[in-house]
Amino acid sequence: MSSPQKKHRNAKKQCQHCNKEFSSSYKLKIHERVHTGEKLHQCQECGSGFSSTGQLKSHYQRFHSGKKPYSCEQCDKAFVTLTELKLHQRVHSGEKPYSCDQCGKAFSQSCSLKSHFRIHTGEKPYHCDECGKDFALSGTLKIHKRIHSGEKPYQCRHCEKTFNSLPNRNKHERTHTGVRPYRCEECGKRFTQTGALTIHRNIHTKERIYPCEQCGKIFISSSSLRNHEQIHSGEKPYKCK
Repeated sequence: MSSPQKKHRNAKKQCQHCNKEFSSSYKLKIHERVHTGEKLHQCQECGSGFSSTGQLKSHYQRFHSGKKPYSCEQCDKAFVTLTELKLHQRVHSGEKPYSCDQCGKAFSQSCSLKSHFRIHTGEKPYHCDECGKDFALSGTLKIHKRIHSGEKPYQCRHCEKTFNSLPNRNKHERTHTGVRPYRCEECGKRFTQTGALTIHRNIHTKERIYPCEQCGKIFISSSSLRNHEQIHSGEKPYKCK
């Protein structure tokens, strides 16, 4: 094979939706399903769809296999992998090694920093075909789509109540267990939700914040909170005439 042909074969494959690059056409094809919403692989346990067999396998191990060998000594939460446990432990330690070079905000995970950076760029690469709304995160789009479908795949393990997202289910379950995994480093007070801890920290920092009453997510402006609340309400304020 000639050098130019080899160079062309080894060239990075770029996603037309978000410009992310991949080393092979196969990996690009799998990634593009994030934008198109194509889900060829379905979980036989709960019906959730996934764009790759790897995602389906991870989902099954996490939610249906019942095997979570790695437990947090601080709150007894269990995880499928050691990597997940180590990332979770940063919730308790407060370690945030990833910092935004635009505003200085720090994060415990690199993916959280990448998602945060879209606040500065305004990038929203994930599009809902039902109502036309765009999202910065693929996970937010997935949860949003359940407003249209009515899907609530996560059932409380203590009662029959169901939820459209795992965080909402986990938050609800603490009303049964009383577990308070989030601790204020200033005064030691503990909370069942990260949102409640963030609100409490305002006592120490005097910063003004806007919490979502539905999911506990925190915003730095009232307008951002109002936009977010449409995810829960299903409100479509901008209609084509």
